[in-house]
Amino acid sequence: MKIEFFHDVICSFCFPMSNRMRQIVKKYPRINVTHRSFALGWEKEQFIQMFGSHEAVKPEVLNHWEQANKNDDLNRFNIEGMKEQDFLFPTSKNGLKAAKAAGMLQGQDAYWEVFDAIQEALFINNRDISDIEILEDVISQTSLDLDAWKTQFNKPETEQAVLEDLNLVQSYGIQGAPALVIEGKYLISGAQPKEVIEETIEKIAKEEGLQLTGLQMMGSDADACRVVDGNWQCD
Repeated sequence: MKIEFFHDVICSFCFPMSNRMRQIVKKYPRINVTHRSFALGWEKEQFIQMFGSHEAVKPEVLNHWEQANKNDDLNRFNIEGMKEQDFLFPTSKNGLKAAKAAGMLQGQDAYWEVFDAIQEALFINNRDISDIEILEDVISQTSLDLDAWKTQFNKPETEQAVLEDLNLVQSYGIQGAPALVIEGKYLISGAQPKEVIEETIEKIAKEEGLQLTGLQMMGSDADACRVVDGNWQCD
């Protein structure tokens, strides 16, 4: 089963959703997740359009954090710590490019590793993840080679790949993050409970004839040898 996971590094509800999706992929190993960018505030101009000023974003967003922390199964948000920070709320651009660069270097697992690390830096450690030096420090603590990541981050193709994801958001008609697009035609919107996601995935798998675990039997059983109670047994 192919799932496109649309999320933003500054998206508070994407934080608990990423944790749930990791559990779901562990349970259903035949799910293939592709990570996609969704920008809630690509640059400060978008914040100004939405909130009136960049300064107005943080107080409003901290209210969202309160709700997201209730949604998070682990209640990991450090809301009081964020209130004490004096930087303006981060924009999406650099964080999304950072995760995309990781994925372009080492694939989807690396993208996910970096995405989660960036979100932890913001929501738990209250760091300004739009700051390049902070992003470099975050990357240095992952499995990626920092110099290789820097080179990829600065390539025009990396930003272009993020913009292509944002175009796909428009093409699919996705209105918010997080969002899961399954097999290019089913949408799960928002940070749904893990049980709801699993039920939906299993229903889609049944409708589409997709295998979520194990191997699908083709044809019928034929003669074979196997080990039973420590002994060989052949048909």
